[in-house]
Amino acid sequence: MEDNLKPSIEVDKLSKSYGDFVALDGVSFSVQPGQIVGFLGPNGAGKTTTMKILTCFMAASSGSAKVAGYDVYDESEKVREKIGYLPESVPLYEDMIVYDYLNFMAEIRGVEKSKRHGAIKRAAELTGLTHMIGREIFELSKGYRQRVGLAQAIIHEPDVVILDEPTSGLDPNQILEIRDLIKEIGREKTVIFSTHILGEVSAVCDRIILINRGKIVADGSFEELSKQVAERERGVVVRLKDLNAEKKLALKGISGVAEMVDHLGGVKLVGSDDDAIRKACLELVQNEGWELLSIDTYRPDLEEVFRALTRDDFVAPEKDDLKVAEG
Repeated sequence: MEDNLKPSIEVDKLSKSYGDFVALDGVSFSVQPGQIVGFLGPNGAGKTTTMKILTCFMAASSGSAKVAGYDVYDESEKVREKIGYLPESVPLYEDMIVYDYLNFMAEIRGVEKSKRHGAIKRAAELTGLTHMIGREIFELSKGYRQRVGLAQAIIHEPDVVILDEPTSGLDPNQILEIRDLIKEIGREKTVIFSTHILGEVSAVCDRIILINRGKIVADGSFEELSKQVAERERGVVVRLKDLNAEKKLALKGISGVAEMVDHLGGVKLVGSDDDAIRKACLELVQNEGWELLSIDTYRPDLEEVFRALTRDDFVAPEKDDLKVAEG
């Protein structure tokens, strides 16, 4: 991605309060053209509030936000032209035929009458709706209704697509299908979507923005966030053949090991000096004649990263250390 490209989304010190409750507290981030960004956080973390501000459905208490270079407050009409939005509960007119609904949405979004048929065809092809275009919406499964929601979000060829919990309520097969559609849409457009589902971000995104209690606590690729956690939660992961209680007790007794926890079919040995623990562990294995399957530096998976970064006692990095990945 070229450095001179303007960000598709710019958020600066965004805050939102409801009386004494602070939903967003000084949130800042930017998204470059062509990125697929997952906005991840626990329920109530501030994800939907951010999405509503970016889509001009809600005003911030303070701070600023721009989409495609336009201010969401002062230039909301321009912002709406540039974005496609899929809310968590998409309002569909269930008694309408899919084609008629998309034609109606194209008209609302300002697509010229002569270009609407082509726009509907393109959106239907991209979202896998071509064979359902003549069906009434109430006949469709929830997965296909979500496809209709995605189609209306891109009917006017927006630069930025904003999705709020796009797989909420879908079955596993439908979730996989919607993930594939998001990746396909991301080939041509900037996509940001909110979710609390960990598998969503690892399967779809090139970048994760993690929000907790209204504040950004991490920003980067999964590899970057994993490294951030690993630097604070060190350990050596040991896997032995026939690992039993006796062997675990011996491993826990290695000098320098302060804690031992079960981890992915082995144990994680935690202490202040990983190198010393690894060396002592190898000596113990050799002396006892055990069969060593693997010994690795601890690398947290996405669930562990999420738990660590949203824990109250986790030491967050300084603001300048938050990694903003370029596309």
